[in-house]
Amino acid sequence: MYVVLPLRVAVFGPVPRYTHPNEVHFFLGLLAGLRGAITVGGLAAAIRLMKLWYLKEQRNLQLQRENVAAQLQLLTAQVHPHFLFNTLNNIFAHTQATAPRAAHMVSGLSDLLRYMLHEGSKPEVPLHRELQMLRDYLLLEQERYGDALELSIDLPAESGDLAIAPLLLLPYVENCFKHGASHMLDQPWIALQVTLEGDWMKLKLLNAKPPVPVPGTSGIGMINVARRLQLLYPGQHVLTVNNEEDVFIVNLKLRLRRRALPELQTPHHAPQPA
Repeated sequence: MYVVLPLRVAVFGPVPRYTHPNEVHFFLGLLAGLRGAITVGGLAAAIRLMKLWYLKEQRNLQLQRENVAAQLQLLTAQVHPHFLFNTLNNIFAHTQATAPRAAHMVSGLSDLLRYMLHEGSKPEVPLHRELQMLRDYLLLEQERYGDALELSIDLPAESGDLAIAPLLLLPYVENCFKHGASHMLDQPWIALQVTLEGDWMKLKLLNAKPPVPVPGTSGIGMINVARRLQLLYPGQHVLTVNNEEDVFIVNLKLRLRRRALPELQTPHHAPQPA
């Protein structure tokens, strides 16, 4: 009664001396309704807050799980190369006296893998290191073929501060062996020439190929290189690929950027732990 009367005064004005019981019941019902509405609204707000808190906690837990998974993946990625290079080092030490040619191949493979692992994820590397990596790869393959492979390599002696996206040219060289030399029974040959004119690099790569196309060769590596060129050097390259009857020819003209890049570590003669 003492709560209802002030509410009635606030809504309808002064209260007469006599208040009908029905008015009291009306205002009691109104007050109960307001209290119920406030209770329902508060309950809905509480449920909403609990739902938001639950979703936030779930996101936090998911982020924590992803963070742990990323840390484990990073540790695994660090362990695998370390194990690989230690194994190569053991093989090198074992074969150095008994099979020096095999030891030389292991050393070359170690240098290539180290370059791919440590420099392959960088946006750019010095051009002379990329070209040196191509030379090392070709010479390593020549060890496998011996005198059966005729190999010609013509690279510039100096490239200054020119930089290039790492591992951009390797698929073209690898393609020479995968789809060419490895399927040639009679005198496979490969010729690589790279020249520089200012900021422009010109690459010409030729390799003999079998007269009959090799089944199951999709050329996905070369397709990926073409896409990388479009993404990294839009309007700054000219690529032509000629697949003739007995020879495969790649001509690439690429405008490079000049960057003050730090020197990479000189390859060692023996594998070193990662």
